[in-house]
Amino acid sequence: MAGTLRRLVRVRDLSIGGGAAVSVQSMTKTATSNVSATVAQIRELEAAGCDLVRVGVPDLAAARALGEIKSQIGIPLVADIHFDHRLALEAIAQGVDKLRLNPGNLQDPLKIKAVVEAAAQARIPIRVGVNCGSLPHEVRARYGVQLSSTEGSARALVEAALTHIKLLEDLGFEAIVVSLKSFDVPSTIRAYEIMAAERDYPLHIGITEAGVPPAASVRSAVGIGALLSRGLGDTVRVSLTADPVEEVRVAIEVLRSLNLRAGGVTLISCPTCARCHTDLQPIAAEVERRLRPLDRRLRQARRDLRVAVMGCEVNGPGEAREVDVGVAAGPKSAALFVGGEIVGHIPPAKIADALVAEVERLVAEP
Repeated sequence: MAGTLRRLVRVRDLSIGGGAAVSVQSMTKTATSNVSATVAQIRELEAAGCDLVRVGVPDLAAARALGEIKSQIGIPLVADIHFDHRLALEAIAQGVDKLRLNPGNLQDPLKIKAVVEAAAQARIPIRVGVNCGSLPHEVRARYGVQLSSTEGSARALVEAALTHIKLLEDLGFEAIVVSLKSFDVPSTIRAYEIMAAERDYPLHIGITEAGVPPAASVRSAVGIGALLSRGLGDTVRVSLTADPVEEVRVAIEVLRSLNLRAGGVTLISCPTCARCHTDLQPIAAEVERRLRPLDRRLRQARRDLRVAVMGCEVNGPGEAREVDVGVAAGPKSAALFVGGEIVGHIPPAKIADALVAEVERLVAEP
């Protein structure tokens, strides 16, 4: 599926493309020059399942903080550079693991050459990251009103990326990752389809400026899921106006839904209807909240565990029997299933406690 036909690029010890598992990344929302706050947020992201993290580098103070930040985190660090190539050079000197350059904001061939030469010497890759909101002026002028169409917008994104990629290739640099992001889902999908036919560089995918959850989570899931189902996408970032940990959670759920992410707890729960005899919504929410720490442990161990919270006798017994731990609620009690077998009946008020206890027991087993 995803990543099978793209060339391999290494970001420190993380493989992107070449058939490697799709990686999840996010971006910090702290001031990068505030080392302690940035490190704290990166550690939260890493605990949530983030594989690599990007930080904004708007000024020299931020660039000079990168080395100290990197020394205190466990996942690869990506520097996001716009406008000033000197910030990229300082980021490289500080030991970052990857650069993101925006062709719309950094176009001088001589300055790009200086950055590429330094990146090549440090053996770090560069993501050519194009956004619809910051297309190069000449591309925006050439496409004009076509930018309002899916095809025109997509081709403008690709042209901007290919122009920049050509500069890097002419310098003998091919440790490249490409992204082509728009708020518009069809334009984004089309842009990646065109790019995939042009070059075999790994693809970083996402829907940019998606907005506020839950609408933004849905928009991101639709766009990213559509691309991954086409075999396009080697690393993903969900862009939300929210806590970046939520970005990671959404990304991981998208990957899990396509069987592209191993490890963790999958919660199956009944939507409820008139057949439901129990107020299931707060129970399912409590179970989900209490399983989060166990979910992290299972992800780190690359171990899968499925839990079902079901509310009636129609689908409940079947779903609860097919998972590792499940309950099927009836009129007076809920049947507790472990490994497909009924192990007891519990009152509704004890469903969450019983489920979590069984999951904890299974997690503790080797």
